[in-house]
This record gives sequence, C-alpha cells and structure tokens, in this order.
Amino acid sequence: MKTNKIGLLLLLSFVLTSCVVSTAAKIVTTTAKIGYSAVKGTVKGISWAVQKAEGKIDEDRLNGTWKVVGVYNGTYEQFAQDSDPTNNFKSECTEGFEVIEFKSNKEKFQPVHCQTEKEDWVKYKFKFGKNPQTKNKENYLKYNSGNYISIINVTSKTMVLEGNLMQRYAFTGGKLFLFEKVR
Repeated sequence: MKTNKIGLLLLLSFVLTSCVVSTAAKIVTTTAKIGYSAVKGTVKGISWAVQKAEGKIDEDRLNGTWKVVGVYNGTYEQFAQDSDPTNNFKSECTEGFEVIEFKSNKEKFQPVHCQTEKEDWVKYKFKFGKNPQTKNKENYLKYNSGNYISIINVTSKTMVLEGNLMQRYAFTGGKLFLFEKVR
C-alpha cells in the first residue's frame, strides 16, 4: 500500500512539474511575441515603443491636441524594418512645432503648421474594418471622400498615424506621424 502511495505521489509530482514548466514556456513565448511586434526607437530624445493596435480603438482617445514629434519618411512597415529609423525622421518647423487638434465628438480635425498657419477643419468618419487603401483590417479615418489615414495606435500619451495627414509632407514622402499629447 505504501509503495502505491509513493508511486502515486511521484507521478503526481511529475505531472505538476510538467504543467509548471509548460506554463512558464508559454509565458516566455508570449512575452517574446509582444516584445518582437513593438518597434522601439528614440525620436528627438523621446523613447518610443510603437505597436500596431489589435482590434478597435476607442475613438475618444483621439480627442485633444497632439504635437508632432516626428514625421517618418515611409510607411509603418518600412519603419518596423528600418535598423535606424531616427535618420529618416524630419520636421519642417524651425520655430515652434506642428500640432493637430481632434474633436472626436464632432468628428473633425485641424492641422496647425509651426503654431502659426491653421488649416480648415476637416470632417472625418472613424471606422474599423478593411481599409480600402491598404486592404488591411484596421482603425482608420475617411475624409474628403476618398482619403484615408490609418490609426496605428493611440495611448493616453502618444499617437501614431499613417497617411497624407499634413499636405506639407505629402510630396517629400512623409507618411508616418508620431505625436505626443499636449492637452
């Protein structure tokens, strides 16, 4: 009878140890996947970890005034594969900075170039689904009947948008905008 109990305890101990090791391996694998999909870098002294949002973003996160920290000369996919993305960031402001203000309750935004040149308010529609321009399922804004801006991600402090958001950068290849929340 004692031998059966010892054998049962050994078997149970082996099974529990296997479960713990298996669970730990899953946690390490999941952590590695999360770390791998985030693109990290420094732009103008600000550390960034950009990860494409999975699922629908709450539209109210867009609300507020956002300062342009950098404009990347290329797409998010190019940014994710760039070994040194800091060399491909630019800004046209010599004084002041560029901002964009979103009023999500009225579905409109307004770019302001170098704190002086205000453009007109632009009406948009927030959507989650297959973006007609990129053919990817993502969060995006449709404005001016046929223009699209992909929302890469929005947090309480940072926002990343892709598209022809500010016309001044459209001709130079600037497509990926990194923003920091001002208010």
